[in-house]
Amino acid sequence: MNTRRQVLGGVGALGAAAVMSGSPAVAGQDSSGLQPAPAGADLTPRQALDLLRQGNAAFLRGERTSVLTSAQRRLELASGQKPFAAYVTCSDSRVPPELLFGRGLGELFIIRNAGNTVDTVALGSVEYAVAVLQTPLVVVMGHESCGAVKAATEVVTDNATFPGSIGPMIEPIIPAVLQARDEAGDLLENSVRSNVRRVVRQMREHSDPIMLEPQEAGKLWVVGAYYSLGTGEVDFFDLPEGA
Repeated sequence: MNTRRQVLGGVGALGAAAVMSGSPAVAGQDSSGLQPAPAGADLTPRQALDLLRQGNAAFLRGERTSVLTSAQRRLELASGQKPFAAYVTCSDSRVPPELLFGRGLGELFIIRNAGNTVDTVALGSVEYAVAVLQTPLVVVMGHESCGAVKAATEVVTDNATFPGSIGPMIEPIIPAVLQARDEAGDLLENSVRSNVRRVVRQMREHSDPIMLEPQEAGKLWVVGAYYSLGTGEVDFFDLPEGA
């Protein structure tokens, strides 16, 4: 048993070293070269963001990462999770973060809703990831042709109304549309990015000290991103000052 623990521990250390150095490890490697990430608490915000960038590059190359969803990996995570990023994104079925970044079990703490807005439940979930799981990175990602944002633009431009709870759901997006409507270019896509910026600013400037203090100390980044459905590329366009 001791020998088995030593072997498994060595493999885990090798994988972590590969991620941190950017060089591929032999043990457990698949066609993408991606390895299970170190615990989020052991990464800087920049290192966590680099992991996402590397993963999206692998996704664009069409590479798969079976090692990150293996039975062994599932067993390793049974005792607890240590994700390296909290991810706020849209519920759209075309926008699954694990696939877009080639990541696997236990690596991303994901909050999804139509329009990637942050209400009390979503914000509390992000705060849990930061305060309890010690995640060093929070990403808010909008995407091309977002239906929820489109509905909000129709409220602004056409005074549209929507049945059930759809109307109240998109209300938080309307200020982003109002801010974007005088910008040059496509109103919908400008509004998607404006909505991301508003949510990012909320968490950078107007959240609880459990979010603000680690940001002030440089231990946490809140980042805005945009996903292109057509290309598969993620643009991290709203980074903290000095990032």
